[in-house]
Amino acid sequence: MPSPNTASTLMNRLQKISEESLLALEQAKLDGRPAIGFYCLYSPVEIAVAAGAIPLPLCGTRNDPIEAAETILPRNLCPLIKSSFGYAVTDSCPFFRMSDMIIGDTTCDGKKKMFELLARYKPVEVLQLPQNQDTATVLPAWRAELGRFKNIVEQLTGVEITRERLVAAIDLLNRQRKAKKMIMDLGKQDPAPLQGSLMLEMMFRVGYLADKENTIALLQEIAEEAAKGSFRTESAQDRKRKRILLTGVPVGVGSEKVVKIVEQCGADVVAFENCSGYKQAFQIDLEKDPMDALAEQYLSTPCSVMSPNHGRFALLEEMISDFSVDGVIDLTWQACHTYNVEAFSVNAFIQERFGMSTLHLETDYAESDTEQIRVRVEAYLEML
Repeated sequence: MPSPNTASTLMNRLQKISEESLLALEQAKLDGRPAIGFYCLYSPVEIAVAAGAIPLPLCGTRNDPIEAAETILPRNLCPLIKSSFGYAVTDSCPFFRMSDMIIGDTTCDGKKKMFELLARYKPVEVLQLPQNQDTATVLPAWRAELGRFKNIVEQLTGVEITRERLVAAIDLLNRQRKAKKMIMDLGKQDPAPLQGSLMLEMMFRVGYLADKENTIALLQEIAEEAAKGSFRTESAQDRKRKRILLTGVPVGVGSEKVVKIVEQCGADVVAFENCSGYKQAFQIDLEKDPMDALAEQYLSTPCSVMSPNHGRFALLEEMISDFSVDGVIDLTWQACHTYNVEAFSVNAFIQERFGMSTLHLETDYAESDTEQIRVRVEAYLEML
């Protein structure tokens, strides 16, 4: 039997490694190593890694900086955009501060206009992302855009990104994504050996670790220990918990209130379809030309900004079956119009394919509607 202290020891190690990584990042900056901030899953971090730069995830997931952002941005804007911009206004995010360049992309109108204002604080490059995934018509332009991005990173770092360097970076990040998938796939077990909120915290924290090899080793160790039951004891009560898949917008530490409410209501979020979850569980083909492979894989990301967005429905169909879920909660941030509109099609698809109704929740990062959400979640779980 695993030691009851194993889980807390691993989480303490993760906390310690996170603190040490921040210090290491600060030293790397003093040593002249560049860092590049990324806001979206569509931007290939492999190009930064291939040039020896440190990739840093920057999406805002906390409510704290939103008030400052609203002195410039409209209040009726997506909280993810406001939180992200708020960190720049308040200079309260060390990762934003350490970034030498910010990479955005033309996913939604709110982000595009926010990036214009963000350029007042940092150099910003915006990738021109196609709005559909018809590879015959848009892939050549997207491939050229990634070539432009590669040239920009080479100029920033002074490093030529050779084929060999790029293949090595792809292999490294493939292995990291595989290790993350090992942890996310634990949710296929019944009962799930890892609570959804804890899994979310782990995925969030490891995103900021600069040493990818150590990150991979730690993820593998966590997955192995969780599979042994170190993070959760199995009981008859656990077996009765409803199994929920969360789809829709990304969530992170600070914006996970819906996940916590589901758990408090006696169910488990066993799968995350969003881009903070399973959408990042892909592998890039190492047999192809690396730039072609990057362009094809990143363009295929099944986000609601794509029209049509067939990939999301295919992924949902696969995950609902593989994770044996009882229900689906579709989460939309307020003013996220693409996910809000697509919610109708998602519900219709899941009803037709699985005979299961979804619960669509529209909210922001604040806690003011927590009890309203709790009532709706309780009613949904009872219906299941």
